[in-house]
Amino acid sequence: MAIPTLPARYKPALIWALYAIGLMPGLYAFYLGIFGGLGADPVRTFEHLLGLWALRFLCLGLAVTPARDLLGINLISYRRMLGLLAFYYVLAHFAVYLTLDRGMILSSILGDILKRPYIMLGMAGLVMLIPLAATSNRWSIRQLGPRWNKLHKLVYAIAAAAVLHYALSLKAVTAEPAFYIAVVTLLLGYRLVRSRLMARKRRRRNGTAGTTTRSRA
Repeated sequence: MAIPTLPARYKPALIWALYAIGLMPGLYAFYLGIFGGLGADPVRTFEHLLGLWALRFLCLGLAVTPARDLLGINLISYRRMLGLLAFYYVLAHFAVYLTLDRGMILSSILGDILKRPYIMLGMAGLVMLIPLAATSNRWSIRQLGPRWNKLHKLVYAIAAAAVLHYALSLKAVTAEPAFYIAVVTLLLGYRLVRSRLMARKRRRRNGTAGTTTRSRA
């Protein structure tokens, strides 16, 4: 099952529309910040919201494969969009940290990193996302061949770094970070058992097909 089931000529327009929808939470948070709607510490709140949306889009991108395997919902053509949205939010999150939070003062940034090592996890996630975003196009897929799939497996490490960065930044594992830790753990854990599950599914399908053929004979 493909969702949404639209003619191919409409798919580019749909993808651009989804990009616009995906960027709306960040733009709305920016709007709230301008007009004093982000509370007593608007910079930190804005920074937090951008990072949280990056994590959400990473999770959605990782959910595409199990959704197809287990539910028959094929959203593969939208996975690149989800990955790029995650990258844009991470980039914006990092830009707000450097500019509005730390004021581009190197000593302040270094001191903050030494005091809060989890920042290094976030930076590592951004660094790993850059080659994935840069190669999220058909030309790179053709040029890299099988190496493209190997490179894009970095998303697993990125998701782990992102959720740890998020949880440690809150200094307490409340319901919200616990939820994202559980989601990322399940999505990454699925990759460890996927080959066995898919092999079992193929055996079951082949067995059913064989039974149907014999009954018709």
